Amino acid sequence: MATWLTLSGYFKPMLLSLGVISIVLTIWIAKRMRILDGETAPYLTAPLTIGYFAWLFVEIIKANIAVVRAVMSPDMAISPTLTRIPTPQKTDIGKVMFANSITLTPGTVSVDIQDDHILVHALLTEMSDPEDFAEMAERSGWAIGENIDVPRKGDRISGETS
Repeated sequence: MATWLTLSGYFKPMLLSLGVISIVLTIWIAKRMRILDGETAPYLTAPLTIGYFAWLFVEIIKANIAVVRAVMSPDMAISPTLTRIPTPQKTDIGKVMFANSITLTPGTVSVDIQDDHILVHALLTEMSDPEDFAEMAERSGWAIGENIDVPRKGDRISGETS
């Protein structure tokens, strides 16, 4: 409404009141239809998402350096690998955010998303360790408001025997 008001220049009380009524009616209908949730209107997590993008930018730079080193080395030490990365996210938007973050990082591409994992193609074997994606999984979930406890290196996973 603010955009329309700024661009149109009409400040008549009748137009303003009809605009407010239509906004309230639209929100009420959307709530009644149960289509208004955190995935369709994720505005409350925007500051968290911006912070995550800053962290992701740094990770993209680090991965760029690793890929350039591997490709420019005389022996071209690339070793393509497919691996399954567990997805702790519960919502579709959380899984998509995690998969897109993996794809944005040079040297890795999300190939397929399933309920409990993402199939990732990595250019280098050292980029394919599922434990290395734990921080990204946790931070991407945090960025959209999901509290995720991801097992880290050295943590004991239930069902593991020594």
